[in-house]
Amino acid sequence: MRICIIASSQFPIREPFAGGLEAFTHTVARRLITRGHSVTLFAAGGSDPDLGAQMLIPERLEFTEAARSDVGAMPVDWMQQHHAYLGLMLHLAGSDEFDVIHNNSLHHLPLALSSMVPAPVLTTLHTPPTPWLESAMNYASPSSVFMAVSSATAQAWQETVSAGVIANGVDTEVWKVGPGGPGCVWTGRLVAEKAPHLAIDAARAAGRSITLAGPIMDRAYFDAQVAPRLGDDAVYAGHLHHAELVELVGSAEVAVVSSQWDEPYGLVAAEAMSCGTPVAAFARGGLVEIVTEETGALAADGSVASLAAAITRAATCERRVVRERAEQHLSLDRMVTEYENVYAQMAEEISPRQAAPVR
Repeated sequence: MRICIIASSQFPIREPFAGGLEAFTHTVARRLITRGHSVTLFAAGGSDPDLGAQMLIPERLEFTEAARSDVGAMPVDWMQQHHAYLGLMLHLAGSDEFDVIHNNSLHHLPLALSSMVPAPVLTTLHTPPTPWLESAMNYASPSSVFMAVSSATAQAWQETVSAGVIANGVDTEVWKVGPGGPGCVWTGRLVAEKAPHLAIDAARAAGRSITLAGPIMDRAYFDAQVAPRLGDDAVYAGHLHHAELVELVGSAEVAVVSSQWDEPYGLVAAEAMSCGTPVAAFARGGLVEIVTEETGALAADGSVASLAAAITRAATCERRVVRERAEQHLSLDRMVTEYENVYAQMAEEISPRQAAPVR
């Protein structure tokens, strides 16, 4: 099939990934290409040239001096994203080169303008509802299809839209089984809602060291809450490439997920499980659908003490069983096959309407 994937216009689809959404997009695009599909990716400049996808790079927005002096102007970054997605949708409106469009962006325009494009649009709901996306739902094409990354996310959207569920998956060939080790690991964006500072506190309370890895997206939070807690038993390893992350996660005893918001899915938990590393997490959002008693432990409440107890329980899980769970239920191949089935159904449903004579 000829598939257009709409990704972030802000963050390049390349390692080290800015977050799970960028990693998801890269992985899905690569697997679709290996399965023989033609993939065109709309993404920020600097995206991985070795991915193999055709690229649609957004034009940079250049303002006149008069526009820059407007005191009521929106922030430049906001305007750049608006410009990028508006240009994309106008391009797609005049194009018949795609069988299906898979919208993985968090922007409202691909959804709001979906009626303009001839190809059917599938939107994956990667987050709980936001005001911009909710408002765009009012203008979405009647043929639009929605898939959520977890049952928890689908439920969060149920007052606005009915969405199916295709749970995220990880490449179990990349996220290989590791030997485990004596300490904990925490991975992800270092921001307040992910609360890595609580992971440090919980690991210490459980008598274990911890290594953190990921991009610092909120410097003020990092300086105030994370940096003061670092020491011999709590180390920040930086923003790592995939191979380094796989080695780090696979060599840990327990992966800690300390999110203070309802995780739409919990990709870092699935990645850890693919490495055979059990997970200790707060019971938020999609994490309750990933972490089982055989593969980790969920904290009884939102306290550090409960997360520390979960770390201790998770450490007793058998790594072989954790890995098997990932292979059977959390794999990339399972996820991509489910998306392929939806693509085919959408293309089949749109074709009769396109071929129908005008009366």
